[in-house]
Amino acid sequence: MDCQPQELLISVITDIIASDRHVAVGAASPIPGCAALLAQLEAEHRMDVTILHSRRDNRFTDGARELFDVASQGRIDTFFLGGVQIDGAANINLVGIGDKTKPKKRFAGSFGSALMYFVVPKVILFREEHSPRTLVNKVDFISAPGASPENVYRPGGPYGLITGKAVFLFDRQVGRFRLNSLHPGETLEGVIDATGFQFDFNSSVPQTSVPTSSRLNLLRQKVAPKVYRFYPEFAKRIFPDLSTA
Repeated sequence: MDCQPQELLISVITDIIASDRHVAVGAASPIPGCAALLAQLEAEHRMDVTILHSRRDNRFTDGARELFDVASQGRIDTFFLGGVQIDGAANINLVGIGDKTKPKKRFAGSFGSALMYFVVPKVILFREEHSPRTLVNKVDFISAPGASPENVYRPGGPYGLITGKAVFLFDRQVGRFRLNSLHPGETLEGVIDATGFQFDFNSSVPQTSVPTSSRLNLLRQKVAPKVYRFYPEFAKRIFPDLSTA
């Protein structure tokens, strides 16, 4: 059964979070949201999922403040962060491009990204676009750092980076990414050319596992209708045969 690129990314994330107890997904994150709901179904609901963009899948009543409190108490296993820029040290930039005093372009800002990065044990960096424009050698502004000095208490941090081309894992000991797998159709040379930072890799890099037919059926038949409730445009685009009845 053929799958779309977004369905591949959903499946990759589902495998990574399969054993988690509580996965939280922020706003404007439809692919991580799909993955969390899919993992929850495959775990037969032995996983708590909080999706801030959804009324039905969000038990918090006090918005982001409750999210921050629960995360700080160690009650969230996985969270997702993106960035206008992400560099090889897993620093992320959500503020702007160019000189911070006179940026060429200004974005929404860091909000609670730094807190979540410090307290959630498994932070998955996610960005569909894989280009030197987004994956840079050094971010223009550090919204949340990938690493901290040894004397800083930090139970959380980056687990890896998932893009439209590949999966990277982050080695916290050396502070670098290692290429874990290439998506179907991608090559090592192509990923090197499209990445603005240097990363480690083995002589032979495996291909990212594609979702099984049963997983795709579960995603399309059970998860997609749920996602339609809070990400309707995404659901209609990725699941054109979706029945919302």
